[in-house]
Amino acid sequence: MKRYKCPTCNYIYDPETGDPDAGFPPGTAFEDLPDDWVCPDCGEAKSEFELIDE
Repeated sequence: MKRYKCPTCNYIYDPETGDPDAGFPPGTAFEDLPDDWVCPDCGEAKSEFELIDE
């Protein structure tokens, strides 16, 4: 699965982990997160995240 990195704080969104604190369980692809999802560490917009794995 594709992982994405926040350019502001370097948080890595890993679909195998998801974002359970925001209600997104393990297995949730980055593409399936809503457009208004933000980095849980710094609040950066989803649209700013950079793909790090293909």
